Parts: sequence; structure tokens; C-alpha cells
Amino acid sequence: MAALPPHAPVTRPGPGAPRKRVLVVEYSQSGQLSAITRQIVAPLLENGRIDVHVEKLRPEADYPFPWPFFRFLDAFPESAHQVPPRLAPLGLTGDEDFDLVILPYQVWFLAPSLPIQGFLADPLAVRLLAGKPVVTVVACRNMWLLAQEKMKARLAALGARLIDHVAFTDPGPTLATLVTTPRWMLTGRRDAWLGLPPAGIDAATIAGATRFGHALAEALDRDGEQGRGPLLAGLGAVTVDPRLLASEKVGTRSFFVWGKLLRWIGPPGAARRVPALAAYVAFLIAAIIAVVPLSLTVQTLLRPLLRRRLGALKTHFEQPSGSGRERLSLYEH
Repeated sequence: MAALPPHAPVTRPGPGAPRKRVLVVEYSQSGQLSAITRQIVAPLLENGRIDVHVEKLRPEADYPFPWPFFRFLDAFPESAHQVPPRLAPLGLTGDEDFDLVILPYQVWFLAPSLPIQGFLADPLAVRLLAGKPVVTVVACRNMWLLAQEKMKARLAALGARLIDHVAFTDPGPTLATLVTTPRWMLTGRRDAWLGLPPAGIDAATIAGATRFGHALAEALDRDGEQGRGPLLAGLGAVTVDPRLLASEKVGTRSFFVWGKLLRWIGPPGAARRVPALAAYVAFLIAAIIAVVPLSLTVQTLLRPLLRRRLGALKTHFEQPSGSGRERLSLYEH
């Protein structure tokens, strides 16, 4: 069913119809993901027939922002091996019955962030997510494909139904973001610098996330979440550059192998990890300088031969919501 314009009349539930309940799980270090989430949730909060519960995750050992340099690096072994941290008790019992779950997350070292991994590993997660439609929302530099594959596998293991995915990425050139994003993470500064663009998602793109909330609110009004198809198709939810997949695979393998070594050396925060982390930084910088430009160059040269393969990858990773924009005019204000 095609979406209706945001403020057009729709068939409303009767006065005695049960209210729809939406769970939003939130964790954001810099505040960027929270800003995106607020835009998506705003139309749901304005709808008098929808109740929204925002569950803010609180790791027992919090992750600082900006990151101290070695504290940042020290998070990668557990991120790569998907070792969830302990969280403060959730404000839920597990007996709640939600009609829809919105699961925003950051990407840490090409995997879902540790706090969101902590939520998915919580015993309550299976009770909250089993059988429920889930919308995932990612905000990151530009590499999220394998993180989403990990997320899909985890949701499937919990019995959840992934019905939509929305991806927000830094619009800066790939090589520029290799400088601007770490600068933001380590100093808190995201402004334009040395001729490089600002880091992160721009304000206009964040404001435009409201369209997803309007579409979800209308879908809930007509019980659309009970169907099998996506609710956010045609809204430009996901745009994939499949050429980045090769770099993601190399990076993921690197993080896994070095992460295994570091976990053998010591637990998170152990001083004896520091020399190995320093060695890894040197290795990582060399790998980035050599692998990323080479990979992009080779794929550009071979694009005519790889067109079919890249097209298939693009289609796969853009599911279920897709990159189509045919419904955007229904939500333009």
C-alpha cells in the first residue's frame, strides 16, 4: 500500500482500538545518533494513538567522549569479537508487549557498538524482540555493511523480524573521512579543518530523518507493521557503495585477528595491552594507506567487468528498505 501524505486523512482505528506501543533503544556517544533518533521518533510522539518508550542504555563502565586515544583502541578487540559489556539494569521487565521496535546503533570497528551488543545479549532482549518487527537505524562514517550483517544474524537468533533498515553516512570523500572522523572521535572537534569537510552527518540530512517517523506512524495506524514488507521503501532509506565491501572485509579480518591476540594478552584496560595496541596502530595506518586507495582504484578500473557483481551486492545490502526515492514527494514539507 502506498503511503499517504504526512497530513492527509487516513483510516483511523476506532475509539476502542488498542494503542500501538513502540520501543526505541538508544545509545549515542557524540549525540549525533540521538539527534537522528529524535527526528524519527518525533512524529510517533505527536500521534495520539502511539505510546513510545525510549530505553537509554547505560554501560556499567561507560565509554567516554571524546575518546582518550588508547581507550578508543582498547575497545576494538571486544567490538570485533562481539563480547558484550555489562549494562545497568534496563527499565523494562521483559513482559511488555511492543508493536514495533526501533533499534538505532553506531558502528564500532566494523561491528555494532558494544552498548547495543550488550542490549542484544541481555536475557530480556529475546522476550522483548521475539516475533517483533524491528527497524534498524545506523549512523556512521561510511562502512556499515558487515556490521549490519552481524546485526541481522543477532536479530534472527532472537526471533525478531527485520522489516526496515535506514543508514546515515558521512557525505565526505572516503579518504577525507579517514582523517576527519578520528579527529572528531579523539578531540570532539568536527568542524572543517585544513581544507577537509566537517565530520559527521549534516544538519539538513538529520532534519530529513523526520520522513521516516511520519511513514512509521501512518503504517502503525493501518497495522502495516503486521505485514511482511518494508514500511520505509521509496524514501531513500539506504544507499550502498559496494566498492567499500572489500575494504570492510580486510578491516574486519584484521580487527578479528589482532583482537584475538589482544584479548589473549589481557582484559580491557590492562596496561600490558598498550604496547600491542601501539603496534597495531602502526599496522593499521600502513594498511589504510595501502589497501583503501588500491582497492578503490582497482575496482574503478575493473568496473565494467564487475558491474553485475557490484549491482548484485548493492541490491543485497540495500534490503529490505532499498534506495528508491519514489515516495519522497509524499513527505516533503
